[in-house]
Amino acid sequence: MAPVSTNWIETYRGTVPPWECDVTEHFTIAYYFDRLEEAEPNLADALGLGERWRAGAFARRLDVRFARELRAGSSFQVEGAVLGIENGVRLGHRFVDSANGETVTWIEEHWDLAKAPLSAEERQTLGGRLAKWEGPEVEARPEPKSRTGFIPTARGRMKAKDVDSSGHLSLAAMVHRFTDSCLQAGAAIGMDAAFLEANRRGFSTFELGLQISGALRLDDPYLVETGIAHLGNSSLRLVHVMTDSRSGREVARLGQYGVNLDLDARRPAKWPDELRARAAKLVIEVG
Repeated sequence: MAPVSTNWIETYRGTVPPWECDVTEHFTIAYYFDRLEEAEPNLADALGLGERWRAGAFARRLDVRFARELRAGSSFQVEGAVLGIENGVRLGHRFVDSANGETVTWIEEHWDLAKAPLSAEERQTLGGRLAKWEGPEVEARPEPKSRTGFIPTARGRMKAKDVDSSGHLSLAAMVHRFTDSCLQAGAAIGMDAAFLEANRRGFSTFELGLQISGALRLDDPYLVETGIAHLGNSSLRLVHVMTDSRSGREVARLGQYGVNLDLDARRPAKWPDELRARAAKLVIEVG
């Protein structure tokens, strides 16, 4: 059956509290994933994939494009749909401004089900509910050739508040750690708290690529290391890699693309020469 635009369903509805906004004065990226953790099980249940979702044990990739800011007091809903069933399951999620119906954030997600493929019955059910994707196409970004040149940007252990209902590190907790890494990387190039306050600047993310390949449980130690994969006039692409610090096993990696944001004009601002020079020393080899 051909995909249709009406197969999207509402999976979450809520608001942006002011205490969930960051120094860039908009909804912190980790809280998008916090809401997604409520929305996705609802979508999985509606699609007959609830047991698979709860069992987990499959790799996932989420590609996120932020089209517009959500700020304190914003009302929004999340809508989801199945987009494809080739090579696993491809899902779509969109965050919609409840005030005007505008989609402000698009998330395309892929479940790797190579180890436990869809049954014929599941394929038939999902094939009849395919939705049309109207968001931006995912742009392929080059990955680091190695972790040579990466710097440590977050370290700690998993706490009780960090695990989800399955006992694994939650999406929101994971992205909060990557947010810490972003701020640490900023400090390493001179984009520290003093610079942000004095110049009314912030790092505004417009694209994320999150690959989850493993899991951490309560009290497991973690390490995040970060490298700069691209340095533009006002933009920066960071790659964060989270590992189990005991074994070095990779758990997840996040590609984070953003800009040096002028908080008053709400527009990208050119990197100062000093910051650019310091950032250039942390640029890693990609391919």
